Amino acid sequence: MLKKIIWFFLILGIVAGGGWYFFCYQQKGIAKKNDIEKNFSFESVVSRAKNLALQPYKDFDNALPAELDNLSYDQHRDIRFVRENGPWYNQHLPYEIQFFHLGNIFKISVPINEIIDGQARPIKYSAAFFDYGKNSLNTKDFTDLGYAGFRLHNPLNTSSYFDELVAFLGASYFRGLAKGQRYGLSARGLAIDTAELSGEEFPVFKEFWIEKPKVGDKFIQLYALLDSRSISGAYSFKIIPGTNTVMEIQTVLFAREDIKKLGVAPLTSMFLFGENNKNQFDDYRPEVHDSDGLLIHNGNDEWLWRPLDNSKNLRVSSFVDENPKGFGLLQRDRNIEHYLDFEAYYQARPSAWVEPLEGWGKGMVQLVEIPSRQEIHDNIVAYWVPQKSIKAGKEYRFSYKLIWLNEVMKDKKLGFIAATRTGVGGVSGMMENSDKRKFVIDFVGEGLDEKYQDQNIRPEVSAQTGKFTHVGSMYNPVTKGITVYADYLPKENSDELRISLSKDGNVISEVWSYQWLR
Repeated sequence: MLKKIIWFFLILGIVAGGGWYFFCYQQKGIAKKNDIEKNFSFESVVSRAKNLALQPYKDFDNALPAELDNLSYDQHRDIRFVRENGPWYNQHLPYEIQFFHLGNIFKISVPINEIIDGQARPIKYSAAFFDYGKNSLNTKDFTDLGYAGFRLHNPLNTSSYFDELVAFLGASYFRGLAKGQRYGLSARGLAIDTAELSGEEFPVFKEFWIEKPKVGDKFIQLYALLDSRSISGAYSFKIIPGTNTVMEIQTVLFAREDIKKLGVAPLTSMFLFGENNKNQFDDYRPEVHDSDGLLIHNGNDEWLWRPLDNSKNLRVSSFVDENPKGFGLLQRDRNIEHYLDFEAYYQARPSAWVEPLEGWGKGMVQLVEIPSRQEIHDNIVAYWVPQKSIKAGKEYRFSYKLIWLNEVMKDKKLGFIAATRTGVGGVSGMMENSDKRKFVIDFVGEGLDEKYQDQNIRPEVSAQTGKFTHVGSMYNPVTKGITVYADYLPKENSDELRISLSKDGNVISEVWSYQWLR
């Protein structure tokens, strides 16, 4: 009789325990069996995107409960993800996932799915994932709320701590980090009609699928479905963290409408002021920017450096090319003394480099610089524009690497541009000619030392409409490179300027490319 009683309570405990486990599993936001999609693959997302493009566009339903819709910025920030309650926490995995809560300006609910052994199932909203801080919210009404976005964590800098690696939040924006960095510029899935009079269209990643990692995985794989009024698309991201964090990106796009200007692999950053325009800002800090230049490695194997600027007028610069080898927005200046901002740490912001994995054909890299008086605004955009027209009903494919890094890995023998400074032209300290501008360019690299003149290294300058005068160069003991001084006399209201170093008639440096506006 005693044995029967023991077995009864043992079985009862197993049943009760199993029920409690199932209840907790549900409460943590994991889907039910009938929500599971079997045999999931990238082609599943491609098929969804293709079918989506055949249907009339439907705007996103961003109706939130009033108490979330009315959250202030600080109230929304007070909602924090509880790591210990996360779905991948304490499973000895190389990655963890955390979610962003809806509210304030983040009003679009984005479904997020988990892929395990080829089966995809939604990670449903759970109040247990969040600490709501001082907010008094009725979370019982949030059962089908969803999430604004997510971030992935990884022991990027040390094995004892899971740092943020990437974050996907808002429209098609996402950000990445390499070892030792802090968040700065962003990338986007797509840019449409940027800087056009018709107004810009902002596509949205409307659903994500993330492969749950296994112990020892060196990368993490995720997929996204993009939608917008004029286009839909499927995206594949293979993310490999490290000293340089590499994203291998594939995208298949289906145009719903004709598109005037499609921006592929767009990068978005902030430039307020640097050495070249410090005189426009009364600020104790020497420089304020997430990026200080656009670097292009074009199809002709030429390296172009365009210093960023922040003038009173909108600037749009186009660099026509065929099969570019790479382009990116760089934070080249890594000297903390050049920023003196010990909260923002601008010297630790990442550079982002786009490297096509296949020939992109003819087109152009376009740089948009928007006037701004505050560092809270991202006012810099760079992207690739295909020459081929984007027509409704057609399919377009692009694949590329997006690398988050400190410096672009290039030929070390090629001199690179470390700084650009400007001032009144003529003799220093004398207002000889207020129309004349002086440009001072620092070139640094192997072989650019005090004996450069013996090696027949000379500066080469050119302007389309105006002219350069009093061009000279000298060894710079601070940078241990060559500094070029050139006075420029404008003729028209705008001009394109170029300065480089040559040796025996061959270019041995990046080409400084500058758009001058009166």
